[in-house]
Amino acid sequence: MQQIDQKITTIINHFNLNNYAFSKRIGVTGTTIDSIINGRLQKDGTRKKTKPGYDVLNAIINVFDINPNYLFGKSKVMLNQDLPSSPSFSSVPQVISVTSDNNENVIYVPIKARAGYLNGYADTQYIQTLPSFYMPNLAHGTFRCFEVQGHSMVSTFFDGDLVFAKYVEQLQDIKNDQIYVVISKNDGIVLKRIINTTTTDKKLILKSDNKDGNYPDFSINIEDIMEIWHVKMFASKQIAQPVDVYDRLHELETKLVQLQDSVLKKDLKNN
Repeated sequence: MQQIDQKITTIINHFNLNNYAFSKRIGVTGTTIDSIINGRLQKDGTRKKTKPGYDVLNAIINVFDINPNYLFGKSKVMLNQDLPSSPSFSSVPQVISVTSDNNENVIYVPIKARAGYLNGYADTQYIQTLPSFYMPNLAHGTFRCFEVQGHSMVSTFFDGDLVFAKYVEQLQDIKNDQIYVVISKNDGIVLKRIINTTTTDKKLILKSDNKDGNYPDFSINIEDIMEIWHVKMFASKQIAQPVDVYDRLHELETKLVQLQDSVLKKDLKNN
């Protein structure tokens, strides 16, 4: 792997500059660049290269529009302009799955596939690796099944629940205080209630149902949105207890005990 001084040399050569001209473009001395590229002469005759500081790296990135990940060894793409453009929100799903009868399948996105889905939701080959199944009662639209992760929506959904959601084709169709799965560049896949302010502020406000934990509201800019899915139904491993029935039974038991006590006291009194 190239060292950072070699990467800076590559940048200098790409723009047909010498060390001195390059140093002037980024506002440092020629000696600074020479010490990074060629090294400072030591007493024993060897040369010791200087590591570039934050200010030097920041200037290189800003002046020449360099991809920061290139300098830090995380990408082979040097210029930001050569990076693939990030997909943005579309009025139609990027990829669908169909049965042999040409009916749309529901594609299942488990927790372990979330990271891959962010990069592969528009990739046909990736989508084909995800489980899919046909549900006749989910028609008239494209549906995904997402596995719930975390506790921010507890009281409505629990960790491990499955939500079935329909693709939202227009941002103006998003209804306030209803639940959606939002896929975005910065926040990944989140399940939240939404307040739609796209017509006024070009944002969505996302809210959690769990009021006991630390789950503050936050907003997402519309340019960061990749997909939105409106939750229509869910499946849960959490079987709700019939609280009202038990409360009523407990109340009846209490009254029965009180009645028995009252009858017993009357019998004792009469005797």
